[in-house]
Amino acid sequence: AYDFAEQIKQASGGKLDIKVHSGASLMKHPEIPRAVRTGQVQLGEVFIGIMGNTHPIFKHDNIPFLATDYVQAQKLWQAAKPEIEKQLSKEGMILLYTVPWPAQSLYTKKPVSALADIKGTKMRAYSPSTSRLADLMNTTPTTVQVPDIPQAFSTGIIDAMVTSPSTGANGQAWDYLSHFTEIKAWIPKNFVVVNKRAFKRLDKALQQTILDAAAAAEARGWTEVLDQEAKDTKTLADNGIVVSKPSKQLLSELKAIGVTMTEEWKKENSQALEPILKAYKN
Repeated sequence: AYDFAEQIKQASGGKLDIKVHSGASLMKHPEIPRAVRTGQVQLGEVFIGIMGNTHPIFKHDNIPFLATDYVQAQKLWQAAKPEIEKQLSKEGMILLYTVPWPAQSLYTKKPVSALADIKGTKMRAYSPSTSRLADLMNTTPTTVQVPDIPQAFSTGIIDAMVTSPSTGANGQAWDYLSHFTEIKAWIPKNFVVVNKRAFKRLDKALQQTILDAAAAAEARGWTEVLDQEAKDTKTLADNGIVVSKPSKQLLSELKAIGVTMTEEWKKENSQALEPILKAYKN
């Protein structure tokens, strides 16, 4: 976001100066879509899955084992993008760009070789899809935002989470847990959106400046994510976390949950979602 804002400032000769408020310093993450929609802020970066209750299309990249590598994630994004743009437009927003997170894997306080090992524990949830995943894993979904993760683990509010190596590395996960199992269940994304009215009030040259910077930011994000994943996973290991591949049993149990969640997702709005799944799989 900082590079994006800086590129716009430079390219516009200082006409457009975007002030970035990171780490929920201006408002809590779940409040950002509404703030952009109402014009309280002009732009916002949002984890796509948190908008899952607005329309099921926003859950597309939170479905376990639907897209598990970056080639698949890019294909799924291209299939979902037209519907995403349509729904954002209804909400008074325009999509600017999307960047993927590293693949989501399992953090725990002990080794896990089957779902039975974490049955009954409290699992961090951060979107409608991750709440459902926690239910299907026979764990208790517990909503915890990123800045609160260390304290939530330390005080026993949560015992496990599925998230990226970046979230763990940034939050020094080695202080409060011991195991990272690379299930690589899905590749979620953030998108940056702009209030439609605010964007349309800008002259055409400034609009194009923003769109050019957005295209560059998206290309950069998809290119850099692989290096970021490797770097952050190494950081976890270097600080004493046991990094391991999942057992066949664990992977098989999780993939079965993925099939269930894909079917449930499809039923939420088959008219909108079936063509997307078809386009993705073709």
